[in-house]
Amino acid sequence: MSEGPKGRVTKIVRYTESHLKGLYNMGFGDKDELTNYLSDTSVTNNGDSQKVLATVAATLYVFTDEYPTALIVATGSTEARTRLYRMGIANNLEAIERDFIVLGLTAGEWQPFQRGVTYGAFLVRRKSLPLQP
Repeated sequence: MSEGPKGRVTKIVRYTESHLKGLYNMGFGDKDELTNYLSDTSVTNNGDSQKVLATVAATLYVFTDEYPTALIVATGSTEARTRLYRMGIANNLEAIERDFIVLGLTAGEWQPFQRGVTYGAFLVRRKSLPLQP
């Protein structure tokens, strides 16, 4: 739930398995109250983006507790959103890397996440097993 000047907005995090077994897309956004679908293009501007991103990150623990070998890919619906996700990862990298391996996609290749590098997508996996993209 996002709470702020725009009121209370229900958020949804959804993990969808791709055509590759064990590879999941993580999508999140506002719940459309009319259709109950996830809208990953709406802009809430409720001033609580850090809280929302922290909550989304917390779902990774719940999901990987259930699916410990899952590979999870995430990207923003716009370049600005992907940049926001990159900044969120960079700002919390030490904490994230305690439990997860994080890769970024740049120039068509996956590489270990580094601050200051522009990525088009992110791939994470719980550290319980070695990552083999």
